[in-house]
Amino acid sequence: MKILPRNYKEVFTKEVSEALQIQSNPGIVTKKDINHLPEPVQKYLEFVGAIGKEKIHSVKLEFTGDFKTAPDRNYAKFNSVQYNFFESPKRFFYMKMPIMGIPCFGLHVYKNATASMKINLASFFEVVDAKGEKMDQGETVTIFNDLCLMAPAALIDADIKWQTIDPLTVKAYFTNGKNTISASLYFNETGELTNFISTDRYMSSDGKTYLNYPWSTPAMKYKDFKGRKVPTYGETIWQIPEGDFIYGKFNLKSVEYNCK
Repeated sequence: MKILPRNYKEVFTKEVSEALQIQSNPGIVTKKDINHLPEPVQKYLEFVGAIGKEKIHSVKLEFTGDFKTAPDRNYAKFNSVQYNFFESPKRFFYMKMPIMGIPCFGLHVYKNATASMKINLASFFEVVDAKGEKMDQGETVTIFNDLCLMAPAALIDADIKWQTIDPLTVKAYFTNGKNTISASLYFNETGELTNFISTDRYMSSDGKTYLNYPWSTPAMKYKDFKGRKVPTYGETIWQIPEGDFIYGKFNLKSVEYNCK
């Protein structure tokens, strides 16, 4: 049965509620837990304050910011809320923003290694209903990006193979179900993760046409949230032939770990 656009929020709430029922007790991150990670990643986990705190099985994130659907469009203000679950990777993302003065709503669902993206205007007209193998692969990149930037303590248990490039750069291969994706992670001397670049994601504005370009998410302005440091500003960028297309500017409003 086709989901009616006006029920996106209801679907989001139902998916999150079901996922919250099956979480386990997290345990504590120790120095021993990070010994298998490359040195730049170990330093990153120490910098963000993961050692001695609970392992992360879920995170709730709220953002405000600016978003546009094409390089020649104007930015629109948005609000979003999302929940990520890491033991059995899931991601539920709900966004609201106006397009030419008309309310626009978006829903991303990623579970069982399968993804969908739906967008509607005015709560009645569904303009995007995207799914398929390219969407599944692309959203696997997205959930790994969220893991690296917003819940790095969960890196210790994820299905990742690492390759050290140099003292400040690593390449990661993340597997979930049928999907294996790769990304390059860039750190600074302080230990901050400053950029994440992957070529395994696809740009699509309509859910029908998919273009493969490098995708990057530079992260800035790390701040402390109850003893854990996270970047409070980031951008989502397609590196298209004409130049960088910065389609999203994200300001972190709130973060909650191991949600109840």
